[in-house]
Amino acid sequence: MNLPNKLTLTRLILIPFFIAAFYLGFFSGHYFVALGIFVVASITDFFDGYIARKYNMITDLGKFLDPIADKVLVLSGLIVLISDPYETNVFAQIGTIGVIYGGVGVAIIMAREMVVSSLRMMAAKKGIVLAAEMTGKVKTFFTDVTIIILLLTGDLLNFAPSVGVIFDYIGLACFGISVLLTVYSGISYLIKNKEVFKG
Repeated sequence: MNLPNKLTLTRLILIPFFIAAFYLGFFSGHYFVALGIFVVASITDFFDGYIARKYNMITDLGKFLDPIADKVLVLSGLIVLISDPYETNVFAQIGTIGVIYGGVGVAIIMAREMVVSSLRMMAAKKGIVLAAEMTGKVKTFFTDVTIIILLLTGDLLNFAPSVGVIFDYIGLACFGISVLLTVYSGISYLIKNKEVFKG
């Protein structure tokens, strides 16, 4: 197994530790620990692709594992945020409407990922390789940043409530933009690869 694939595998291994740290609410600062793990995992996403391309280390295993690791990391981050059982739940800070906003947004993001993955499988059966698009990469980057802001908000609401509230609104606004980018990139991907549906 080459270095890029090891980095991808590391990202997958870090996900359970991220989730565990997030929910360990019996000690203060658990959001910061979860944030640190998430950031490290996100960085591996950049380096595995960069190293694979620069040193011609692209493998079929990497093509298979990398998108899975990306999707599981991002969706894990979003799901734990909307299901946070503590009073610092960033979506619950603005009441029921915030919880609905988060739930619907995450459902849209999950649906997009399932549709794109299904489209890639259909294309693969026809011998067509669908390349990743820039809109998808921008969406992923922005969603990662959004999750980082929302994770930071959790402990700020404990240690500096007035600052935490500001970050909460910034994070929720970023989340809305992430959902819009997700919808746009998904529609764009379907339109540009519509030939997959022919026949």
